[in-house]
Amino acid sequence: MAKHFTSVISHYFGKFASKEFPPSVQCFINTAYVKLMGLDMSEFREPCSYKTLNKLFTRALEKPRALPEDENILISGVDALITDAGTIKEGKAYQIKGMSYGIEELFGAYHQEAAAKVEGGEFINFYLSPKDYHRYHIPMRLKVNSLTHIPGKHYPVNFPLLRNMKDLFIENERVVIECEDAKGRMQVLVLVAALNVGQMVVTFEEKVRTNSEIREPVHYTYEDLWVERGEFYGWFEMGSTILTFSEKGSIVPEVAINQKVSYGDALGRIC
Repeated sequence: MAKHFTSVISHYFGKFASKEFPPSVQCFINTAYVKLMGLDMSEFREPCSYKTLNKLFTRALEKPRALPEDENILISGVDALITDAGTIKEGKAYQIKGMSYGIEELFGAYHQEAAAKVEGGEFINFYLSPKDYHRYHIPMRLKVNSLTHIPGKHYPVNFPLLRNMKDLFIENERVVIECEDAKGRMQVLVLVAALNVGQMVVTFEEKVRTNSEIREPVHYTYEDLWVERGEFYGWFEMGSTILTFSEKGSIVPEVAINQKVSYGDALGRIC
């Protein structure tokens, strides 16, 4: 089966973004991107110091951000806009108000038990725009049990498509990370690809190669893999979306739809 056109566009954009141009040309590209997208570079190096556009996209913070001292505070793992949040009901969550989708389909065949366990729990959708910091961090201390890379398309995850395209998150390529918290309750993180996202990188699983030639889901399991709250675990090469799903009673979120959040912000409490 041939790649979907969105995957082809994303692949070639990724190649351009990864190309190292002569310093003067690269400086022009980077500076133009910063101005065009309105990037706030106050926590990062100067735009011209990044050798490729992709290095600029995936830039690291120059200084670590302070996290809440209370370990029972749920933090945002990303700089993003919360596009929807709420309670999982009858196996469904919302990509945006009025557009529900089935969690079993999103999670895929390897995570059906996880889908059942988060029934009645909480979901939060985080949209990372092209101007946001693209690295993602762990929102609470978690034990990673398994991961599945599910191939798919690379439709944009912007508001027009969220409002009008059914099952957008299910159509797109994604990485499903099944975890449990310190009390053994189910927590699932889903990284969703989008147009121009050449790669979704997961630091603890180097075998994951998104926007590649795989045609079937690839599943990985782990023994005693703990990740700490605030720990860096990968990046998007361009903006995209992270979805979180929590077992009923495990968190009390304090978030609002269309709320802008930053990595390290308090989003509620871990019960």
